[in-house]
Amino acid sequence: MEGSAAEELEAAERVVMRWDSTASAASSSGGGGGGDDQMLFDSAADRAEAERFLRAVDDLRRLAPPPSPPPASAGSPRRASSAGGGAACTALQVAMARLEDEFRHVLSARALDLEIEALAGLSSLSMSSSDRRNSDATEAAAPAGDDDDSSVTSSSVGRRSSYRSLQSIREIDLFPADAIADLHAIASRMAAAGYGRECVQVYASVRKPAVDSALRRLGVEKLSIGDVQRLEWDALEAKIRRWIRAARAAVRGVFASERRLCFHIFHDLPLCTSTATATAADDAPFAEAVKGAALQLFGFAEAISIGRRSPEKLFKIIDLHDALSDMLPDISDIFAASKAAESIYVQAAEIRSRLADAVRGILSEFENAVLRDPSKTPVPGGTIHPLTRYVMNYSTLISDYKATLSELIISRPSASSRTAAEGNEATPAFPDLDPSDPDSQLPLATHLVWITVVLEHNLESKASLYKDAALSHLFLMNNVHYIVHKVKDSAELRGLIGDAYLKRLTGKFRQAATSYQRTAWLKILNCLRDEGLHVSGGFSSGISKSALRERFKAFNAAFDEAHRVQSVWYVPDRQLREELRISISEKLLPAYRSFLGRFRHHIENSRHPELYIKYTVEDLEIALADFFEGSPPPPHNRRRSHG
Repeated sequence: MEGSAAEELEAAERVVMRWDSTASAASSSGGGGGGDDQMLFDSAADRAEAERFLRAVDDLRRLAPPPSPPPASAGSPRRASSAGGGAACTALQVAMARLEDEFRHVLSARALDLEIEALAGLSSLSMSSSDRRNSDATEAAAPAGDDDDSSVTSSSVGRRSSYRSLQSIREIDLFPADAIADLHAIASRMAAAGYGRECVQVYASVRKPAVDSALRRLGVEKLSIGDVQRLEWDALEAKIRRWIRAARAAVRGVFASERRLCFHIFHDLPLCTSTATATAADDAPFAEAVKGAALQLFGFAEAISIGRRSPEKLFKIIDLHDALSDMLPDISDIFAASKAAESIYVQAAEIRSRLADAVRGILSEFENAVLRDPSKTPVPGGTIHPLTRYVMNYSTLISDYKATLSELIISRPSASSRTAAEGNEATPAFPDLDPSDPDSQLPLATHLVWITVVLEHNLESKASLYKDAALSHLFLMNNVHYIVHKVKDSAELRGLIGDAYLKRLTGKFRQAATSYQRTAWLKILNCLRDEGLHVSGGFSSGISKSALRERFKAFNAAFDEAHRVQSVWYVPDRQLREELRISISEKLLPAYRSFLGRFRHHIENSRHPELYIKYTVEDLEIALADFFEGSPPPPHNRRRSHG
């Protein structure tokens, strides 16, 4: 070796050996340089000394043959043997040990404090099914940014905190720019010397706990698949809501920022020496740092996707599916380009597919559950059955998720779902409809119509439980009327079900109302007919007073019974209740007024007329106000005394 080169090499060795972190404290203290308690790349350190050290490392590599990389069992440059390598080899190994310590120190000491509140705000960037109804507000909360690295928005809340907008991704500065420059400088020297693997191990040992901590602060819990599936639904529902918010922030904030950090530190570095070509710039360190946290994060969604299917889970599973669908392009950008981390993207895509299968399966299970709902005890008063409320509220929510479900529900109800369950005597027939609205021709629309058809079928079975035929008709009237109004009240549901089927339902409820009136009031109105009251011949006046008295008594008894019974019957819809009373009044009151006008004097000229003419027309009108209130009529003296 020429003199000048030898002198340069010797000078480089002296610089490096002053920072030998494996030397004893006594020997290092006498050298005037640094010891274990001093760091070259500390933020307050002399930058000139750090630059001298890096130039010395470069000189060692340039002027001396590079040492063989440490064997797999060595695991660290400080344990690599220097036998046969000479002073330069020893110095280079000392340099690698020092750079490993410096790398760890910068990663540990100079990370910026992560603002979880800012990260949590990234959850507003998602647009789930419910969010899409407020898309203008969502877009306003997510300002668009350029796709290049130069688009940076800065804000200061106690410290510098920069965010770069890449569509929905917000990349956060995890380290100051000078710290990243130091990390890159150190990593480039270690990789060039064949210590890239050790550099990655150090990086992962520091950043993995940092990523785990960030997810914990976002509210991501360590739950196994078994833990998730053992949770009660109320608790799980709340966890799903929290998971969606945390996942958006984790993907778009934490993982995206880690990806960016790795790129800035490790880009273009040969991190693995076992192959002829270098690995992708930041594949290995990025995967090592985030893979465990990502698997834990998406494991929660996986547990939901393979859990027990039940109707109450449908809408939260749709929310989960929508959130994952919304994040999937970002997950692809962050993970799919990395061979070491692409399995995360594959897992997320598979989970979304399983969530879609779960949605389809739950809808089919719901249809069958409605068909199989047992008919055991009639609801008191013929009011709206809990099943009707549940099914129609459920159907309304289904229509609110039309955007997602129209994509997921691509087939019409299966033949098996149209088969009557055991114990049902008949299978409902699908109505022959000619829908004009394009929405009502979607497979989702067919499912909603089918759900309503099987609900109708079940209600007919429940109506047969009433011993009073009039109450059976009133029950059907109440329930079909409720169905009609729930459809009319939801523009989405009405558009899917279509006017043709809605018209059919409206006709059915009106028919039930007519059947109720005919069954409940025909006997009472027949008491007010003239047939059977007239006699002929002899000295008779043409009217049988005894028959007339019996007719008045029959009317009084029938109306009293109707008043007693039908006051307990319940029509919960106020407008329908009033319309029904008016319809009855329009038939009963004119008939009673006419009958009373024609025959009253025959009774009043007899003894004790008050025993037979019990009601005035006004009395009947007042009494009708008690009908369909769902409770016994209150005691009162509404009827005026005769005469």
